[in-house]
Amino acid sequence: MEQNRKIILDLLLNKSALKQNIADDCEQVFLKIKETIKTEIDALQKKVKDQRIRLSYKEKGNFEMHVFVGSDVLVFHLHNNVFRLPDDNALWGTKYLRENEANGYFGVIYIYNFLAESFIQNRLNDSGYLIGRLFINHERHFMMEGKGQLGVLFRDLENIVLSDDLVSLIVQSSFAYALEFDLLVPPYDYVAELSVGEIQLISNNLQLQTGKRLGFKMKSDESDFF
Repeated sequence: MEQNRKIILDLLLNKSALKQNIADDCEQVFLKIKETIKTEIDALQKKVKDQRIRLSYKEKGNFEMHVFVGSDVLVFHLHNNVFRLPDDNALWGTKYLRENEANGYFGVIYIYNFLAESFIQNRLNDSGYLIGRLFINHERHFMMEGKGQLGVLFRDLENIVLSDDLVSLIVQSSFAYALEFDLLVPPYDYVAELSVGEIQLISNNLQLQTGKRLGFKMKSDESDFF
């Protein structure tokens, strides 16, 4: 019994404390991302005089922020849990993770792209897309999975430490990808047949499902922005 208690105590003092430290630090990182978004939007507003072009942001509590950029909305969301990389992830074969298992635990920030009209008109059936997710460990080493530059620039977990300049680059790259990620015409057969009820819903509530990607590969999947 005493041995079991020691194991539990070790888990509480080490693994549980580690996860809490990562979660707390990621909240601070998310605050920095929010500040950076506000700075970027304010700077763009000074340059863009066309009132039709949306440039604004809405804070949705401590863990989410909506950013309106042109015809898009970017949703930045901090998950409130800490995750360990799966055992079969290739990074466990690197020196950085082999030497310290704690380096393989991460807080995660997700970046989703939606159409602005989907939010403005409350079109609940519309789709959004995950364009990036940011993994941050207890040393603020980080990596990103994502589209465009988001999936290319930030892959060296061992050597990249999150800084204010890198936060700005992540935010700018997210804006650029969303703006390049065009709404495409859906396949003809997708919209070829509607019921009377569906056409009434479209007329009254614009409920026909809309998303940027409806069966086509997009040029922006391969574009570089910076």
